Amino acid sequence: MEDEDDCPELVPMDAQPAPPGPPTPSAQQIPVTIITGYLGAGKTTLLNYILTEQHSKRIAVILNEFGEGSALEKSLAVSQAGELYEEWLELRNGCLCCSVKDNGLKAIENLMEKKGKFDYILLETTGLADPGAVASMFWVDAELGSDIYLDGIVTVIDAKYGLQQLKEEKADGLINEAARQIALADLTIINKTDLVNEEELNQVRDSVRSINGLVKIVESQRSRVELSEVLDLHSFDNKDGAKLAEKLQLVKPTGLHLDKSILTVTFEVTGDLSEEALNAFIQDLLWEKKFCNKEGEPMTVIRLKGIVSLAGKAHQVMLQGVHKLYELNETPQLWEENLHINRLVFIGRNLNKDILQEHFTSSVVLNTETN
Repeated sequence: MEDEDDCPELVPMDAQPAPPGPPTPSAQQIPVTIITGYLGAGKTTLLNYILTEQHSKRIAVILNEFGEGSALEKSLAVSQAGELYEEWLELRNGCLCCSVKDNGLKAIENLMEKKGKFDYILLETTGLADPGAVASMFWVDAELGSDIYLDGIVTVIDAKYGLQQLKEEKADGLINEAARQIALADLTIINKTDLVNEEELNQVRDSVRSINGLVKIVESQRSRVELSEVLDLHSFDNKDGAKLAEKLQLVKPTGLHLDKSILTVTFEVTGDLSEEALNAFIQDLLWEKKFCNKEGEPMTVIRLKGIVSLAGKAHQVMLQGVHKLYELNETPQLWEENLHINRLVFIGRNLNKDILQEHFTSSVVLNTETN
């Protein structure tokens, strides 16, 4: 059993030129990667590994797990000139997704002002937390001109016990936390692959893909993965629209599997869209939950991505959504003449492709050819 209790410390790195890669939203902003997964999956082992590898980054780590008592204090540490500085984040109930609105985010920014900029922030959430709620808060804050921006969500899965966790039935129609963590992920790390045989590993892979058809899967032992797989994901950037458009073409819709209600649906529609109608469609879907499946159950979208063609805009537009938040941003990519193909991917609960596509085509598309 891997030890999940040792808190990693920041490892100082010699300053070196940044490696080439996609541009960040702003040279002044610091990426935040959320690392989630069930207790024991290997989250803290992953953090320790990242912090001890040579990657020329000054990384701050925020850990927050449930503790004894009504308050939880965890340190956020940064090593500078050989000295270790600490500031304490007081999270009143031990769950960052409830506390970050009040003082967590501000405390991070205050620390950055006092102790200098970090190159990267890794946030480890409790095994029971909803990473989407945490992600939404960082996302909104970035829109308000924050010093930090959301880079991506990484979910660590225990190869041996992951299926068991995904099979847990939740009372009162609640979504299984393990399934939700996979649905929200940009990257999943199936860890402890040495503890299962190939058939068991295939079952875990299939279960992950059945929930999230868009997610990238890597596999590890003792959470050792290529750092380029985990850092600088740029999952919420609008500057890499060509890469997302290519990725969306490869997404396959998923069938029902372990969690009977969470799956991925995708469709393509050719033509230009009314921006006003698109906003109304997304708001009806995410906010009002007006669309139901054939059983009459309301559709709940956990994650939404797409490349769309808005009427009057020459550039491709990236659509991103997490829970009830969404945004439309123009990308640098121009549309090719007569090839305005809108591609959308929905990951969520009680989704029905035919009903979603029918609503979208009838209300949003100005001139249509559907696939």
